[in-house]
Amino acid sequence: MESLRAFFGPFDIWQVLSSFVFLIAIIDPFGNIPITISMQKKGIKIHAGKVCIASLVILMSFLFLGEWMLKLFGVQIEYFAIAGGFVIFLMALEMVLDITIFQNDKLEGEIGSGSAIVPLAFPMYAGPGAFTALLAITAEYSTGNLCIALLLCMLVLYLVLIGTNWLTKYLGTTALYIIRKFFGIIVLAISCKLMFGNLATVF
Repeated sequence: MESLRAFFGPFDIWQVLSSFVFLIAIIDPFGNIPITISMQKKGIKIHAGKVCIASLVILMSFLFLGEWMLKLFGVQIEYFAIAGGFVIFLMALEMVLDITIFQNDKLEGEIGSGSAIVPLAFPMYAGPGAFTALLAITAEYSTGNLCIALLLCMLVLYLVLIGTNWLTKYLGTTALYIIRKFFGIIVLAISCKLMFGNLATVF
């Protein structure tokens, strides 16, 4: 029991909230609403529960096995946090400035539209950006608090998926655009914290 507590770390509401805001900004369920609507118009039936469960399993697996993978390659978590912070910084610039840095056209073409699990759960929600974010913040947040934050993220994702049409109708594209910008600025600030905070630790 004590070993489990040591592994998951003490519960900290501020860690949960800050990691939740960070991860939900990276997963970006609101920003991906147009893609979800486009899939529905093509006749693809989206099972919100299945998408969320698949996303959670993928992200949880990466949360628990990611650090082991780093040890396998001999990379310290602080160095990965610096590199991850830089990648997340670029992703935040995409959100804030409406530019495209990471090209996904080829990947989307290979995936096709045969299932809502792919590409929704992977690589859209549980993709490289979320993987990088998870591993980067494990240097500063406990595993238990990250697990709770992930569960909250999946709850929000589920509500957004089942309420996509309602959100688009009543909030409008302008409001969703503003929400995306707001989250982009938050991600930008956290990415700077990750890079400079871990640079101080390394040096």
